[in-house]
Amino acid sequence: MAARADADETATALGYEQARDELIEVVRRLEAGGTTLEESLALWERGEELAKVCRHWLEGARARLDASLAAEREQEQDAAED
Repeated sequence: MAARADADETATALGYEQARDELIEVVRRLEAGGTTLEESLALWERGEELAKVCRHWLEGARARLDASLAAEREQEQDAAED
């Protein structure tokens, strides 16, 4: 539960695009190699945090889309019943 609260807090500080772009950079640095074990671990941990932020934003977007589609279906059903 605390991890979800941390992701929510970080997500409000970082927009989706900012988190995604930073995550891309983290992955690029990890794939390039040349970092110490400690640096690699820190990058991996940051990448995990950024992935959670992106997932949080995407889940929120999915919920908004689902709500919008459900409301549209409800309006269509109401119109068909009239």
